Amino acid sequence: MRLVVNPKPRRLLKKGMELLFLLCAMASILAVVLICLFLFANGIPAMKEIGLGSFLLGRDWSPSNVPPSFGIFPMILGSIYVTGGAVLVGVPVGILTAIFLARFCPKAPYQVLKPAVELLAGIPSVVYGFFGLVVIVPLVRKLLGGTGSSILTASILLGVMILPTVIGVSESALRAVPDSYYEGALALGATHERAVFFAVLPAAKSGILAGVVLGIGRAIGETMAVVMVAGNQARMPAGILKGIRTLTANIVIEMGYAADLHREALIATGVVLFAFILLINAAFSALKRRMH
Repeated sequence: MRLVVNPKPRRLLKKGMELLFLLCAMASILAVVLICLFLFANGIPAMKEIGLGSFLLGRDWSPSNVPPSFGIFPMILGSIYVTGGAVLVGVPVGILTAIFLARFCPKAPYQVLKPAVELLAGIPSVVYGFFGLVVIVPLVRKLLGGTGSSILTASILLGVMILPTVIGVSESALRAVPDSYYEGALALGATHERAVFFAVLPAAKSGILAGVVLGIGRAIGETMAVVMVAGNQARMPAGILKGIRTLTANIVIEMGYAADLHREALIATGVVLFAFILLINAAFSALKRRMH
């Protein structure tokens, strides 16, 4: 006697799961669309009222003055400087650490180092900020002078914060390179180090670049840690040992008591930050297409 299995429940389950996945994807897209609508609906009118040039290139942020001034150029430069400093600090260390973990690290240390890197990703940003406030700020003040709350301090802290992202994505990209690249380099007489750096690393450059872009997105969007160590001074950057205010810090510091045009100007600041993220992703996509 042959047992006949009815395929109908399996097809229904498959269709149900496909519908569930579609709904999840649509919910994600809807969330992004709603965020965009909220930002642009509240931010664009403020830009028109203030004046696009005055808003983006103005050097004075004084909401309490009569008349008020809403120039975010110092905060734009602050975000760019801090993010650039974080890239200089975190990207070389992150990529070299990923190369070590993927191609050089013995098994026993790897079992300790890999969870430690993953643990860094789970630490709340406010804890990073507290660490920067009690360790990095006094150290910078003692060694280099100034108050310690500065562009340099924020860059060092953000450089540490982006390490898990850069390391994780870069290591995955390096491990995804086919072994034939490495073995072919060895067959041509290359040493282990040369095979890794001149055969495996170039083949993984697209994935490594993705990790760098994600790290930049993390750095430019960070708020609490930067608020605690950057000095929060809404003025033009005057040096790496001077305090600054970033776009994210400007929003979180003043949104609690802002009203009317002041509140709309802060939302417009979020629009500028959102545009920065879009530009970074667009540049990455264009660069990735050229690399292929």
